[in-house]
Amino acid sequence: MNKLLWRTSGHYRQLAEALSSLGPVVLLLFRVWVALAFWHAGVVKLDDPAGTFYLFNNEYHVPLLSGDAAAFLGTWIELVAPWFLLLGLGGRVTAGFLFVYNIMAVVSYPDLWPHGFWVGLIGNDFSDHKVWAMMLLAVIAWGPGSFSLDRILDRFRPMDKRGDGTDAAVRAG
Repeated sequence: MNKLLWRTSGHYRQLAEALSSLGPVVLLLFRVWVALAFWHAGVVKLDDPAGTFYLFNNEYHVPLLSGDAAAFLGTWIELVAPWFLLLGLGGRVTAGFLFVYNIMAVVSYPDLWPHGFWVGLIGNDFSDHKVWAMMLLAVIAWGPGSFSLDRILDRFRPMDKRGDGTDAAVRAG
């Protein structure tokens, strides 16, 4: 029995190591998926400015902003921020920004939760937004991954600025 457990745990360890190499690909796919969703929404707003201004002035209830200001900002946020997410530039900050933006979108548009916000939070209401939130949380937690501009730019940063805990004087001496 011990031999079987030993072999099984060894195979499991190998499988786990092989699957962990999928992490950067998964983070890239999450970034692409969410970026496309937000960018597409921005393109729709840009294609119909009159409809966008109508929705923001009459249907959406964005706090602290006028309908016109919210329409303008919402359109341009959805056209610009997805590119940062897609490229992995400022990955965690961009994902955090879009996470908060996603929450504002859900809260501002009650038609997304026809059964009530708290019921919809557990139920099937605004399911796309929930999926995007989970994908964005993954990028916030683990960063944009290996396939990102953040990772490329990190190579050009001085070693003592990377936060690896070693002092430049220690490495030099």
